[in-house]
Formats: sequence, C-alpha cells, structure tokens
Amino acid sequence: MASSQFLCGYQLYTCSSGKTQLNSFKKGSISVSSTATPHGFLSFGQNPQFQRALFVRATASSDSKTGRKQVEIIYDPEEELNKLADEVDKNAGLSRLNLFSPCKINVFLRITGKREDGYHDLASLFHVISLGDKIKFSLAPSKSKDRLSTNVSGVPLDDKNLIIKALNLYRKKTGTDNFFWVHLDKKVPTGAGLGGGSSNAATALWAANQFAGGIASENDLQEWSSEIGSDIPFFFSHGAAYCTGRGEVVQDIPSPIPSDIPMVLIKPPQACSTAEVYKRLRLEETSKIDPLILLEKISKAGISQDVCVNDLEPPAFDVLPSLKRLKQRVLAAGRGQYGAVFMSGSGSTIVGVGSPDPPQFIYDDEEYKDVFLSEASFLTRPPNQWYSEPGLSTACSSSGTDFSQSSE
Repeated sequence: MASSQFLCGYQLYTCSSGKTQLNSFKKGSISVSSTATPHGFLSFGQNPQFQRALFVRATASSDSKTGRKQVEIIYDPEEELNKLADEVDKNAGLSRLNLFSPCKINVFLRITGKREDGYHDLASLFHVISLGDKIKFSLAPSKSKDRLSTNVSGVPLDDKNLIIKALNLYRKKTGTDNFFWVHLDKKVPTGAGLGGGSSNAATALWAANQFAGGIASENDLQEWSSEIGSDIPFFFSHGAAYCTGRGEVVQDIPSPIPSDIPMVLIKPPQACSTAEVYKRLRLEETSKIDPLILLEKISKAGISQDVCVNDLEPPAFDVLPSLKRLKQRVLAAGRGQYGAVFMSGSGSTIVGVGSPDPPQFIYDDEEYKDVFLSEASFLTRPPNQWYSEPGLSTACSSSGTDFSQSSE
C-alpha cells in the first residue's frame, strides 16, 4: 500500500522485477491511499466518496534504457464532484417548485338530468389546452399559514381561493404540516368556462404532494379533489377524459384530437354566472343525442361543428345575448377557417377550432376592443409528470424530487 497526494495525475511504473511503483504529482491536499490491482485498476482506500475503480491505460512507449513500461492513469475530479453534488441534491428536501397550470375546454357538453342533490348530471369530453397560469410554490418558514399573491386584481387571496382550499385539504388528508408561499401568475381569465380555478387547485394538490415526497397517489389526489370542486378531478387525467356525474367521474381516454390542431379563444369582458346559467336551463330543450355517439364520432373523424354540442349555450345566451351574437358572427366570418365554433363550459369563452387567428371583425369593431384573445392547442401530459408549458421539454416527476421546473 502506498500513500500519495491526490487530485490529478499519477504515473504508474512496472519495473523489471515485476513490482509496481506509484509516482505522484502533488496537485492537491486530499490524502488518499491507493493500490494498484492486478487487473489494471486503481482503487482508493476506504473513503466511500472515492471508492471506485479507475481505468489504467498503458501508453505504447517504453523507456529503452531501463526497460520500464509507463502507464498513465486518468482521473477526472470534476466528474466526481458533480456526482457528489447530485447526491446532495437528491437527498435534500424540495424548497420551491414552479408549475404550469393549464386550463380546459369542453369539446362537447351534454346535460343529461337533474340530481336529487340539486346538481345536474352531465356527460362531456374535457380536454386540457395549452393556455395556462404559472404558479410558484415555496415552503413557508412558519408552520401556521399559507400566503398567496397574484398579478391580477379581484382574485381572492384567502381560503375562498381554490389554491388555499387545496392546500388545506392536502394537510387534512395526509397530516403533513407544510405551509407555503404561493404566487399565481394569472393568464386564464375568470368566468370563462375554462376551469382555470379548478386547474389551480389540482396543481396545488400536486405541488403539496411533491413537497411531501409523493406520499399520496394520483388516484388519492383525484378522489380527494372532488370534495372542493367538480372539475378538479379531471386535471389528474392525462389531459383528455370522458367525464360524467357532476364532472367528478373521470374516465381517462387517449386523446382523440391531434395536438397540432390550433384554436382561438375569444372571451368578452362579461362573465357568465354558472349558477344563473343552470337556473335558466330547460332539460326538455337540450340535445337528445347520446354523448357516447359524439365521443365515437370525434374519435373516428375528429372535430366538426355537429359534434361540438353544448347544452349550456341556450341558457348562457339568455344570460348574455351578446355572446350568442359573437358566436354567430365568428361562424359567419370564419367559414372555411374553423372546423367548429362553440362555447366552452358555462361560458363566456367562444372557441374556434382549426385556426389560431380570430376573424378580422374582432380587430375592426369597437364592440370587441376589450375581448380576451388567445391562441391555443390541445395538451396532454406523460404518466407520473405534471403538465409542461408548450415549448418546455421537461416536466415535474411524481417521484418527489425535482426538476428543472423548480428553479427560477
């Protein structure tokens, strides 16, 4: 056994006697013990940080005077340090996490009956789309209260907000005591029928589970989420689902719609009250087509005007007559441009599928100067990962450690 100073280069000499000698270059101050093995490897002592075999490479040259062969050992300390840093990161707890919180559209929405609990039964093809909010989660130093901030006015910052409700629900279900500082960068308009608040709640549940080390399954999160909102469970699908009941019965399906089909979202400043829309709903006036037939048609032939049925359009148009006029004008102006034009959810967003561009009258008419406009596309997520903002190649894994999306 020979003791040497470690960091960079070593030369190993095999003498004519067959004994091995190690000459070292003093390039550091870490003292290690080294042994040349009979298989041409060098191993370092008992320190587990450096306990690995290094390949010994023999050069073609030899010393003609002494007859000794020269062998050079290559060791990369930066590689070893990187491995150690990775191990530290792996074992360190998660302290912050940035997540994308996408919204959804209802490709079709059938209302199939009135329930004894006062809600309505529905059958709908929900699909996540690429428009979404960004939410930053950081562990709060105290174990007493969550703090929520946002970039827009009018969003509740207390336990009326679904994000706070979701964090409270997670602690109740798991017994964990993590509290958070949360910043919501809001892009999805409220009162739009796009499920922005429901998505935020689902994203908060996912985040809380990451900070806790992934102790709950996705099925757990999905089941729990129905306690605070009917649309929230859908976001724990992989992006496309056939939803029934109040919306909380989620049948995950492969996306029947190509992700490269564009769409445009047009939402006037006025919102539709969901409660008011349902109040004006007349079941005898709804479509009678079987929703499973609609799903089958979309799966076989894609989106067309005849399959994008929304039974909430007539009552929503009663609540907001200008919304009916907007849909009619988009239909008339966009012939050949859109494969389908329909309202999402209970309104007030009109969706044009087939083009990312709104009709020209949206720009020309003073009546529409304050509408919300956004292009979008259909979006899904891989198993065990959360949704990624389009253009980003990485997403948060459900394994509980992070991840490119956790750093700013």
